[in-house]
Amino acid sequence: QLQLVESGGGLVQPGGSLRISCAASGFTLDHYTVAWFRQAPGKEREAVSCSGSSDGSTYYVDSVKSRFTISRDNAKNTVYLQMNSLEPEDTAVYYCAAGRKVSTRQNDYLYWGQGTQVTVSS
Repeated sequence: QLQLVESGGGLVQPGGSLRISCAASGFTLDHYTVAWFRQAPGKEREAVSCSGSSDGSTYYVDSVKSRFTISRDNAKNTVYLQMNSLEPEDTAVYYCAAGRKVSTRQNDYLYWGQGTQVTVSS
């Protein structure tokens, strides 16, 4: 069964850090572009970061540049999103997705996780 499972979400204070994980089963993440999307209440889902499979390319939405870092551990078939200097505006459900090309369009991704809640609040 092809599956993506996110973990590591939770409640963190403004200025804090959190690392969320996306573990794949049934397929090899190394062969796919992996992206993190997020959806805040009342807002559309947006692409936060992407990691290309072949050339190591990455993408970050402007609002998270220099604060978030996407990385891969191929041995664990897992992708991470390290989030530093978190702000209340980062509060959202974070989803990981796997696809064949680096893209910010949801329709370009084939597999999706169920999401993990990240809440930034004092």
